[in-house]
Amino acid sequence: MKQKKVDLSIVIPVYNEEENLPILYEKLKKVLDNLGKSYEIIFVNDGSTDGSWKIIKELAEKDPHVIGVNFRRNYGQTAAMSAGFDVANGEVIITMDADLQNDPEDIPKLLEKIEEGYDIVSGWRKDRKDAFISRTLPSRIANWLISKVTGVNLHDYGCSLKAYRSEIAKNLDYYGEMHRFLPALAKPLGAKVIEIPVKHHPRLYGKSKYGISRTFKVILDLFLVKFLLDYRTKPLRVFGGTGLIFLLVGILTLLYLTCLKFCAGQDIGDRPLLIFGTLFFLTGIQLISTGIIAELITRTYYESQNKRPYVIKEIVEKES
Repeated sequence: MKQKKVDLSIVIPVYNEEENLPILYEKLKKVLDNLGKSYEIIFVNDGSTDGSWKIIKELAEKDPHVIGVNFRRNYGQTAAMSAGFDVANGEVIITMDADLQNDPEDIPKLLEKIEEGYDIVSGWRKDRKDAFISRTLPSRIANWLISKVTGVNLHDYGCSLKAYRSEIAKNLDYYGEMHRFLPALAKPLGAKVIEIPVKHHPRLYGKSKYGISRTFKVILDLFLVKFLLDYRTKPLRVFGGTGLIFLLVGILTLLYLTCLKFCAGQDIGDRPLLIFGTLFFLTGIQLISTGIIAELITRTYYESQNKRPYVIKEIVEKES
């Protein structure tokens, strides 16, 4: 595919949204044509089983602004966003859902904040049009947890309508269902994040792909995000620190039992404390060993791919 730099890339994951796609396309065209910027619309078909890919192909064949990416099967929204970011040529990348619940008319507001110097502008569905018990309430709980754990306070991590500077978006890692955590994952890169209210419309066509079970997946992913944010480049500190505590407790317990055996002549063979001390000692050794192995893996990851644990924004030097 020919690479051409544009001002703006719109990345849209698609999964069974055939009724919504033509309407979304027309709304996007109306907004983007009035911006006075060069743009591209990237539809990523995430293994749809309806006619979504056929519609995307037709749009791409008639409009040079449209790029269609088709997955062989359903990989999930995070993978679809990652593919869209890889293909995108825009200086600014905007993500949104294909279900018409995000409003293209909010795009200019996102771009205004990017132009003010922010690296990520996240949408906040302040007036959500979803069922309270099954969607809104679990989302509020999840957003509160994510904000507290990551230190990046947002009201609505789950809103897909976001704007990213390209250098930030392309330096993030995307695995599992991490797309909702992208503002938090950008924190180690020094990204400036802001949240603004955006419109939210009720779904008219198709079925929602989200449910209350998603909240439990978010909580599990949150453990990984916390580790990636705080210990990604120094895993020995979390494994080794915990292991050291276990090891010291085990050593002190075994020393105490040794004194009882040889100084007081007491029998320690049937004491539960002996099992306790041995278990803590071995667990400490295993955790420290795991930390060392994790450190080696971290170095292999960075060195084998010529990666660096930092991102340079700019370099200034005097010309000779």
